[in-house]
Amino acid sequence: MTVHQQAYEVGAFAQYLRDLVARLDPGRGWYGVFARRDPAGMRSCLDGVEVPPWDVVESLLADLAALHGARFAEQVSVRAAALYSASAATHDRRPGGRQELVHRLELMVREQHRAAERLRGTGPGGPDPAEPEALAWARDDHERATARCAELRKRLAAVTVPEGWFREEGAGGAPAKAAGAAGSAVSGASAGADGIAGPAGVDGTAAAPVPARVPQPRAEVWDTAAGDPRPGRPAGDNGPGADTPEPPATAPAPRRKKPRGARFAGLEVDEGEAGYAPSPLPGPPAAPRSGAPAPRGARFGGAGEEDRGARDGAGRDRAPDALPDPAAGQAVAGAVARLVRLRAEGRGGEAHVVLCDVAAWPAPRLPVLAVALHRAGLAADWTTLLWEVSSLPPAGFAAAAGALAAAGREADCGLLLRQSVARPAAEVAEAVLALDGDGREREARDLLGAFVRVRAPQEAAQLAGTGGTRLLPLLLAAAREVSVEREWDLVHALRVAGVPGV
Repeated sequence: MTVHQQAYEVGAFAQYLRDLVARLDPGRGWYGVFARRDPAGMRSCLDGVEVPPWDVVESLLADLAALHGARFAEQVSVRAAALYSASAATHDRRPGGRQELVHRLELMVREQHRAAERLRGTGPGGPDPAEPEALAWARDDHERATARCAELRKRLAAVTVPEGWFREEGAGGAPAKAAGAAGSAVSGASAGADGIAGPAGVDGTAAAPVPARVPQPRAEVWDTAAGDPRPGRPAGDNGPGADTPEPPATAPAPRRKKPRGARFAGLEVDEGEAGYAPSPLPGPPAAPRSGAPAPRGARFGGAGEEDRGARDGAGRDRAPDALPDPAAGQAVAGAVARLVRLRAEGRGGEAHVVLCDVAAWPAPRLPVLAVALHRAGLAADWTTLLWEVSSLPPAGFAAAAGALAAAGREADCGLLLRQSVARPAAEVAEAVLALDGDGREREARDLLGAFVRVRAPQEAAQLAGTGGTRLLPLLLAAAREVSVEREWDLVHALRVAGVPGV
C-alpha cells in the first residue's frame, strides 16, 4: 500500500468522524463525556492520528440518534463500519502496528480483570451495591474492556499472514465474511440508536447520562475501559465489539499461533477467532527451475520439459520469477474492496486514483489483481489498470509484462505491449532491452513487432540507434515477422540513418 493510499483511508474516516461530531452537542451525551475527560485523545482521533475503539463510534452514533432521530442516525451510520474497518486496517499495517496492537491488548486484558473485580466488589474501589450509579459505571467499564479485547484480537488476526494463501483459484474467498462483519457493525450501531439507555437506566430521551459524580478518569482514555463509557446495548446486539459467538463461516478461518514468551504472559488469544481475514487469492506461479540441464528422453518421462521452460529462445537461463509475496493477499483484497465500494457509490474519480496507485505495485501482484478484479466483476477496471501500467517507467513496465507472461496471461501481456507503442522510441528501446535481459525474448520481439506495425520506419530506425547493436537483430526479426515489405522499409531507413551493421 502506498503512502497516498494510507493517507486516503485514514483521512476518509477522520473526515467522517469530524462530520459526525459536528452534528453533536459537545456539552451533552457521550461526546461531552469524551471531550471533558480526554480532549487531547479526542482531538487525535478527529485528526486521524489515532483510531478510536469501535464502541466510541457507537456511542457517538447513539448521541446522534438522541438528537436527530434514529432514522437519521441510521442513514449516517451506513458508511461508518466500512470506513472504520479500512482505517483500522491501514493503521495496523504500518511499521510497528502489530506490536502496538499486542501492547494494547495486554492493557485491555488487565483492565478487563480489574473491572470484573470491581463488579464483584473484591477489588480496590469496588462499588457499593447501594450506589447504582457507581455500579453502572463499573459495569460499563467491564463491557467496554470486553468489547475492545475482542476487537483487538480480530485486528491482530487480520495483520497475521493467512496460511490459506496458496489455495486454488476456485476456492471460496472470505470477502463475504468481512462484509458480513461490517454489516453487523452497522446493524449494531443502528440498533443501539433505537433504544438508548445510559448506565443508570435513563430513557433514550435523555440523550445520554450526565452523572452528578463522574468516576475518576484514567491516564489514557482510549486505552482504558473506564475512560469513555458507552450506553447499554439492547438484547441481541451483535456489534463488532460484542463477545457473542459468530455464526459458523463456510470456509475455515486462517489460524494463527499464540504469542509466546514472558511479555505475552496472561494473554488469552483465541486461536479460533475469525477476524477481517483477507480473501485467499491464488498466489503467483512457482519459479521455474534453472541450472544444470535436466535428463531427457523417454526413460525420464519428459523431465526435460520443465527445464526447457526456464530458458529463452537463445538458450539462456531466464531470471527466476519473483518469490510469493505474503502481503499481496491483504493488499489485493483491500484494493478490490475499495474499488467495489467506490464504484457502488459512483465515485469514479477516486476509483481511478486507486487504480493509478495500484499500477505502481510490485509486478508479481498483477496476475493476482487480475483474478481478484474479474471475480469482483471489475473487468473494465482491469483494462484501465493495464493502460496505467503501460505508462510506467520502462523497467517497471517490462517487469509487469514479464509477470503477466510468467503467469500464463498471454492475452493481457499482449494488450499491455501493444498499448505501450505510443511511448518515445528511447523508452521503448529501454523496455525491450530490459525484457531481453530478463530472458523474455519472445515478449521483447512482440513489443518490437507492435512498434514496427504502427510507427514509421524512420522511428524504428531511431529505435535501433538508441538501443545499439544488441537491439538491431531483434528489430530486424520483428519486422520480418510482420511482412517482407516492412522488413525492406526498415532496412532502407536504417541505411539512410547510418546505423552500423546493416
